[in-house]
Amino acid sequence: MTSNSNKIALITGSSRGLGKDMALQLAKKGFNVAITYHSQQSEAEKVVAEIKSLGQKAFALQLDVSQSNTFDDFIKKFKSLLRSEFDADNFDALVNNAGSGLHADISDTTEDQFDSMMSIHLKAPFFLTQKLFPLINKGGSIVNISSGLARFSFTGYDAYATMKGAVETLTRYQAKYLGPKGIRVNVVAPGAIETDFGGGAVRDNKELNTMLAGMTALGRVGIVDDIGGVVAFLCSDDSKWVNAQRIEASGGMLI
Repeated sequence: MTSNSNKIALITGSSRGLGKDMALQLAKKGFNVAITYHSQQSEAEKVVAEIKSLGQKAFALQLDVSQSNTFDDFIKKFKSLLRSEFDADNFDALVNNAGSGLHADISDTTEDQFDSMMSIHLKAPFFLTQKLFPLINKGGSIVNISSGLARFSFTGYDAYATMKGAVETLTRYQAKYLGPKGIRVNVVAPGAIETDFGGGAVRDNKELNTMLAGMTALGRVGIVDDIGGVVAFLCSDDSKWVNAQRIEASGGMLI
């Protein structure tokens, strides 16, 4: 068993896609895992079952990260399940993964769309983390999720990428603040990945897929399995001296 055995991770938005792979990779590293889902409870329960089949404990909780007024109630339920399911009062790793896409350029983005992107991608990692970090054990880890789009620009992701740029700044400030408490904070920035994110365009649009692969040093777009292991590494003791870092997992896109 590794030194990560019986540690506990909470991953938001992990009923499918990248979040699901993060949850499974953490379970393979010996973590017990709590996941959240927005609306797909049955999919979340399948992930829980898969984690349990790997020999780890798991449970799923509903959470809409766009509704910060629900965070206090979520944390009450989380603490209760933490005690009943994991026999614990604290946990070790938080992954702020939940998100949604928006494709609109600056001239077409509405204020409501902008506010939605801000609530989901910036306000949630700020305030959910604020409310959860008192429960994180010393030596714990927080991983935020950004995007390659915070470094390179494609018109149409203007509001989304703006929030991800802010998340990268937030990560450094969280690392500075939480460092004295022994908690590390890093950010992972995936490149183009074949998932159903943003309507599945990277996966389903062959022309787009080929174009993006041509911009990537390793000659293909990413798959889900390319990201989960990076996040699991950053949550684990294997990365105990990695802090306040942005790690881009894009296969070398636009270098």
